[in-house]
Amino acid sequence: MDPEERDRRIQTVCLLVLTAIATGAALYWLRPVMIPFVLSAFFASSLSPLIAFLIRRFHLPRAAAVGVTLLLGFLMLAALASLVSASVGQLAANRVAYQSQATALIAQVTEALPLDRIGIDTAALTERLRDASVSAVGGMLAGTTSAILDLFSKSILVLIFLVFLLVGGEVALPAKERPEDTWTTITGQVERYVLTKALLSGATGILVGVFLWGLGVDLALVFGLFAFLLNFIPSIGSIIATLLPLPIVVMSPDISFATAVAAIAIPGALQFGIGNVLEPRMMGRSLDLHPVTVLLTLMFWGALWGIVGMLLAVPITAMSKLFFEKSELTRPVAELMAGRLDALRSR
Repeated sequence: MDPEERDRRIQTVCLLVLTAIATGAALYWLRPVMIPFVLSAFFASSLSPLIAFLIRRFHLPRAAAVGVTLLLGFLMLAALASLVSASVGQLAANRVAYQSQATALIAQVTEALPLDRIGIDTAALTERLRDASVSAVGGMLAGTTSAILDLFSKSILVLIFLVFLLVGGEVALPAKERPEDTWTTITGQVERYVLTKALLSGATGILVGVFLWGLGVDLALVFGLFAFLLNFIPSIGSIIATLLPLPIVVMSPDISFATAVAAIAIPGALQFGIGNVLEPRMMGRSLDLHPVTVLLTLMFWGALWGIVGMLLAVPITAMSKLFFEKSELTRPVAELMAGRLDALRSR
């Protein structure tokens, strides 16, 4: 490599680092607007194939196809909202039972441990833990209600952006008829990823919800919904979804120890089987991202935009990698994101 080429690459890397820092600061500062917009763009890209299918199959005008798609989305969201509302009501109705069970568990633990021998007042400790459990249950209810209201307020802005993006978009051609350019390659890979991930996440959520419901766990269908949503977060999401029912399982007085173990073990086995056996077979290396890259981008986007950033981290990273591959100067960055270090050493 001649000195001029080396200097140009060094300048490119420095500019990329500075651009990344400036872009990260701007994305963090503008997150109240950027999060709804990026979510709406993500949904619009996911719904475009359905709109194109309605236009080609039923010869509907684009406005009518968009209206039908949005109507189906509204019906699905209404069903999910009613499910969450009923589950929150169930959680509030069982609040006293949860508190009583938590108090009984605390008493059993303090009695089993020889705390008196080391000078700890078990009565005072039990009282403090009882108050903490009451606060935890109340905080769970308040946090759930606040999260629902926050999600509803953001969904209105997302809907506004989504309507304008869908109405003003173009009809998506079938994959075989699309021209081979950078943008169609990127959108095609993202659409395949979203479709495959949605199918696998939907199967995971349904199976988890049905198994928990069969075991008699409260909020079983809500935990299935969370399993569907969190499955979009690689690795970390499945662990969180598996452990989410643990507080309800522990505080439910009607659940035996064997049922409690099954309520954690069965969803965990389902998450592991689908995520590590079925998903690699269906998705292959379509995104071509190294696991370390995925983990780092999860941390980065999670720090910027919270849980929404973690949900969108993989599609955004895949799009960035495809853009980097199209330029000779930024192609080493794409190779690094794919984990092909041998290709970098040979340059």
